[in-house]
Parts: sequence; structure tokens; C-alpha cells
Amino acid sequence: MGIDFDPALSPDGKLAAFESKTLEYRRDLSSKDRIIKTLVAFANSSGGSLVVGVADDHSVLGVGDPLVEENRLANLVANGIQPMLRPNTGIVTVNGLALLVATVYPAGQRPFHVASEGFEDGVYVRLGSSTLRADQWQIDELRRQATGVVFDEQPNHRATDGLDDAGIASAYPTREVASVKTVLNLEVEDQGTTVPTNGGVLLFGHDRERLFPDAWVQCGRFQGPTGLDLVDQAELYAPLLELPDLVEAFLKKHAFRGADLSEWRRKDDWSVPIDILREATINALVHSDYGQRGGPIRVAFYDDRVYVESLGGLLPGMTVESMRSGASRIRNQVIARAFREAGMIEQWGYGVRRMFDRAHDLGLPEPSYEELPGRLRFVVPTRHAEIKAGLGSHQEPVLSDSSHQVSHYQNHQVIEQVLWLLHKALLGPASRAELLSALGISNDTMNRTPY
Repeated sequence: MGIDFDPALSPDGKLAAFESKTLEYRRDLSSKDRIIKTLVAFANSSGGSLVVGVADDHSVLGVGDPLVEENRLANLVANGIQPMLRPNTGIVTVNGLALLVATVYPAGQRPFHVASEGFEDGVYVRLGSSTLRADQWQIDELRRQATGVVFDEQPNHRATDGLDDAGIASAYPTREVASVKTVLNLEVEDQGTTVPTNGGVLLFGHDRERLFPDAWVQCGRFQGPTGLDLVDQAELYAPLLELPDLVEAFLKKHAFRGADLSEWRRKDDWSVPIDILREATINALVHSDYGQRGGPIRVAFYDDRVYVESLGGLLPGMTVESMRSGASRIRNQVIARAFREAGMIEQWGYGVRRMFDRAHDLGLPEPSYEELPGRLRFVVPTRHAEIKAGLGSHQEPVLSDSSHQVSHYQNHQVIEQVLWLLHKALLGPASRAELLSALGISNDTMNRTPY
């Protein structure tokens, strides 16, 4: 559903479109307060259409005198909303009945508010098909967007310990550290001194965990018929550019893997779509609202799905449909540039589209976005439960403090990896580190001893 109203009908003669972030139906104009709040929420979010003359069951009722009702709505808007909002109002005829439609397009004067409630209490936003009062973090972000200020480009004078030059050099080995700081806007001149930006601190700041205590990733593996049994978790504190690898390692720790050993090449096939989830993790890191508090980025691995959840909803003017078509708005310009320069973002706007296309190619149910209060969740269905059921007694590893408890499936996987090591060895001499690297296993005592 876009911003403009689509009057298409379902076979039963009712309006086909359901209420959503960008669409609301009203029977009439009697609920003045709710109508004003809805229009304010549209203006502060992604725009939308208010359609008057529709019953709760989507039946078309029409309005009595369209011109009178249109003028009445115009007066409600003029007297009830500040700053001045100018929705596009018109009459649409459906089944011979007139509907009054007011369409609000994204505007640059945000935040709009209900005049009678004042600026502090009268700002509303749209969350799914609900209209909610904005909290202070949302109001601050709306104000920043209206003035063109980007949070991660702002100087941070509290970052007294500066940036990690060694970390910058490691992330961009072919670049001069001083040049990277300037080009990627990791530091700026402010009040006669050079200070890190918020983005610079989030990416490479020694003070990152103190100044941004929610800039980390919480991973969890849930099992059981209700999905409430937490069997493993990890709290990942690392520079943002390193977090996608750490999340991927956690997912692989709990996913099943098959292999194609034909033609001396290895082809991994995981029970969860690792590439989609890596892209989703990068999107979350790039687009999270680090200006608010409310918990870390979360990655939750269930038997039938994995979700990636971050702070901050969709930016005003954005919908899931527009993202899927390739539209892009960057919340964190510094962080986005840093990820792109590190080769972790290929092209602006195509990450979401690529994830949906990849799920289709894999034959998976379509992923979905869920807007929650102050958070955005990307849910990816998987085949993990199906594969797990097909294994029968070959269940996932049972997490235990005892290193002697190894499941049947683990033994099977070790045998497969040993076969791959033999294939690798037939190609010629290889060091222990090279052999372990071919398996995707780090060269430490815990790993190399069993192999």
C-alpha cells in the first residue's frame, strides 16, 4: 500500500486495502480529535491517506454532501494542526458513493503537532495501523531531520579518549589514518578544536561503550515448542565493522550444514540463510537510532525463523514497499560511508531488495518487517525446523559444560569435515593453519585438537 488511496474492491464489494501505516478509514468526521491525530501522525511518519465514508468492515458508506464535508475537513486541519499542514483533499466515487480522501505527503516542517495539546504532548507518529504519541527521542529525531542535522555527524565533546588509530588502520589498510578521519567524517573541527563525531565514536571510539551503552549486539538461540527455551546467548561488544562477522559465527554455531564435495570444491548449505541475515545485521547496524536508549541490536534464532531487531523505526517518508523498490534514506551518514568504504555495502538502496530476492531464490517464505514501539524488526523464515525434524535423532548439539557430550549429528559433521581435510590434503602439502582455514575454523587449541 502506497501513500495514495487505491479504491480497488474485493469480490464482496468492499474495499480491498486494509488499514496500515499509510491508510486509515473513518465512517464520518464526528471523531474530530482522532482525525486530527491521524493526519499529524501521517505527516510525521511516511504520509498516508485518510478515507472518510467507510465502515469498520470496509463497506462503502459514502458521505452525505461531499463539498460540505470537504470544507469541514479543511477547517479541522487549519485550526487543529501546527505548523500549517496542507493535505491533498478530494472526492473519489466508489460504487456510486462519494468518499472523502485526504492524502498527506511527507513534508519538511516536522514535527507537526495537535494545536490544542501543544508541542510537548501533541506530536504523534504512525506505527503500523495505530496512531501513537511520540516520545522525546522521536521528537528529537523529527526535529533533526527537519533541520537537516544528522546525529552521527554531530561533534561529541564527551569523547575525551579519542579514536582508535590502530583500528582505523586495520579497517582501511590502504589508506592514511588522517585521511580516513577526514574523508569519512570521523572527526570535525568544532569550537576551535578537533573532536570525534558521534559516528566516529560509534565506529572507532575508545569511549564507545561508555557513551553509547546500547551499541552492541545481543544474540540468542531459542528452542522448544513455544520458542521460550533460551539455550545459548552471546553479548557481542566490538567495533561496529566487526559485529557482522561475530553475528554470523553465532548463527553458524547453531545452524545445520550440508556440503557438496564434488569437483574438489566445498559448497556450504546452511539451515538458515546466512547471507540474508548478514545483510540484515549490516542494515541494522547502519540504520539503528543510536541517539536513543532502549537496548542493543538483537538477533534471535528460533527453530522456524531468525529476526534482527534494531532501535528506531522507519524514517519519515519510508515504507517497506518503497524500500523493496530500491528507495533509500540513510539515518547514519558517517556509519553508512564507513561500511561502504570497507566493502560491506555494495550499492545504496538495494540491500532490502536483495534480501527479498534472495529469499525467493531459496524458496523461503517472504521475510517481513515489523514496526514495534521505538524498534524495527526484520523476520526471516528458515528451513531449520524442517531440517531438524528430518534428522530424527540427529539433534542439535546439547550445550553443556562437559566437553565429552557430543551429539550424533556432531559426530556426523566431524566425519564430513575429516573427509574434506583428506580431499584438501590430496591437493598437496598444507599447513595446519591452511587446513583449518579451509574448514572455516580458527587456528586455536580448542579447535585444532579434535581435528
